Amino acid sequence: MVSGGFGRRTLLTSALALPMLSAVPAHAASWRLRWNPSPGSTGLDAFEGIEDDRAGSHPGVTHIYPQGDAYRFDMHTRDRDTATDRQRQEVRGMRQNGTVLNWRNGETWKVTYQMFIPSSLQATTSFTHVFQTKMPGKGTSPLTVMSLRHTGGKPTIEFKIFEPEVLVGRVDLPPLQHKWIDVEIEQRVGNSGRVRWILRDGGTTVIDAAKTGDTFLDDVIRPKWGIYRSLSDTAHLRDCHLLLRNLKGYQYA
Repeated sequence: MVSGGFGRRTLLTSALALPMLSAVPAHAASWRLRWNPSPGSTGLDAFEGIEDDRAGSHPGVTHIYPQGDAYRFDMHTRDRDTATDRQRQEVRGMRQNGTVLNWRNGETWKVTYQMFIPSSLQATTSFTHVFQTKMPGKGTSPLTVMSLRHTGGKPTIEFKIFEPEVLVGRVDLPPLQHKWIDVEIEQRVGNSGRVRWILRDGGTTVIDAAKTGDTFLDDVIRPKWGIYRSLSDTAHLRDCHLLLRNLKGYQYA
């Protein structure tokens, strides 16, 4: 007998009757697929909004549409945006099963896709953007941009954090044209944000670069895809198109 008049079996039985307190494992953050549109079945409902000839400069013509397994953006030299010194055929935002997926302050998102840039879509000395992130609303500047820029006497593709003009990376454009290339953009949203930009040509990584900077303005932000370009560099403007396929969006959570 042990002290107090309780036998060892009694103490053991009482101990076994106590609830087991086990530690609940913390949720491990990982990339979670949030957006996976199919041009054939989802169509343009994959996006929050479609900015197809907003000014009505080319009536009767559809510029943004699914084509096979891709989304196609057509641009003609006659097309004009509501600001007549530029052109815009873009989609904005990500929609999954009817729900818009906004990017919020403090979140980290990644989009991956394949892009086909024909030789007719040329780099310009002014802006030609093929991807942006922006806050919704009129008159707001981009937060990040992927652009086709003619600089240093040669055509390039580059990625920038827009303010204060942080160059994430830049590579020659011609070797990447007229073929499918892989794009990966990772963005931590915040005034002390971060961007990682990766381009791959087949099995070759062309660039894998990252920079920190301001990637947030207010409220929420959203990605945009398509062609948005200035009309100032007329020497490099042609009727052209852009193709995107296998778009996916991931949130790190």
